[in-house]
Amino acid sequence: MRKWLPLVAVCLGTFMLLVDVTIVTVALPDMARSLHTSFADLQWVMDVYALVLAALLLAAGSLGDRSGHRRVYTAGLVVFAGASLACGLAGNPAVLIAFRAVQGVGGAAMLATTVALISHLYSGRDLGTAFGVWGAVNGAAAAAGPILGGLLTQHLDWRWIFFVNLPISVAAVAMTLRYVGESRGTRRSGLDLTGLVTFTAAAGLATYALIKGNDYGWGSARTVGAFAVAGGALIAFVVAELRGKAPLLDLSLFRRGTFTGVMIGALMLSGAAFSYLAYESLWLQSVLGMGPVTAGLCFLPMSVAAFITAAMSGRVLAGRVTARTQIGVGLLLIAAGAAAQMAVGGGSSWTVLVPGLVVTGVGVGLATPMLVSTAVAAVGYQRAGMASGAV
Repeated sequence: MRKWLPLVAVCLGTFMLLVDVTIVTVALPDMARSLHTSFADLQWVMDVYALVLAALLLAAGSLGDRSGHRRVYTAGLVVFAGASLACGLAGNPAVLIAFRAVQGVGGAAMLATTVALISHLYSGRDLGTAFGVWGAVNGAAAAAGPILGGLLTQHLDWRWIFFVNLPISVAAVAMTLRYVGESRGTRRSGLDLTGLVTFTAAAGLATYALIKGNDYGWGSARTVGAFAVAGGALIAFVVAELRGKAPLLDLSLFRRGTFTGVMIGALMLSGAAFSYLAYESLWLQSVLGMGPVTAGLCFLPMSVAAFITAAMSGRVLAGRVTARTQIGVGLLLIAAGAAAQMAVGGGSSWTVLVPGLVVTGVGVGLATPMLVSTAVAAVGYQRAGMASGAV
């Protein structure tokens, strides 16, 4: 049993940072009343965390390869805890949004190094089981966020959706320092600052445009301008990586069909499985009149399906089904689940979501652990941080 304690330490941080992507959704109305602001002004409480998290993943992964994955993961936990405390104490929207961005920095440091840590800690059949459990935690966290957010907001206060991270962070830091050994790749050269700046700008601006495009209009100057600058930054990033001696992302990896396929699969999974959850939560509360807890519980079928499927797939399917088949079937199920949820109409009950959520959860549970383990296998452990950051 002791051999699984390092996995618990890693999964604690993973669960916490992913829950925080969606936990604020059901609390936004209470936040708006408490801070005397509008719901629209608080959109950035949700958006800025995801934006910073996405923009810094690659940099955090590469930093872990150079400085040590445990060191970066632990630093991420500390930063995340401090930012969570500040968010809970925030007296105005500006402070809350600013420290949500800092939370994203800590979240990126954790998420980008967890895969490398698991790859270092386990091997053989245990590695398959570990990735299965980690994938289950990933799938469960996204759907559990609205449930936990609803419980804390309804029975305590919206500030507790941030304060709850403090004891979890303390436990995760203590377990990491005690049970998780240090690991790092073979990369010892300096950090690629040009690549860091250009990629962060490209990812951040593209994420910003995708988040706000619907509000500003997809043809508006703001949206088009953000995409244009993001494209320019991406071109500059590619040039810098091709010329650099120690690139942030080794672009030659994309010559490997497996790595390229995994990147495409990860992009498809994120967009198809999770992008609509915030809108469904708002529909459940605004249109159907549900409370935060009840609305959050409606996503439980997806959470349970993802957890069970991922936990079982690591042992049951390992060595019996190819990665291509498992990922492909998972993505098809996610697409089918999303299509099933299109049945929602003006007079629909919440139960119309259940079949689609279950099918989506099974797809997430199948695809997520295999996508990550395949990415690491394609590049080698010495660049596991880079691979997980890219995914």
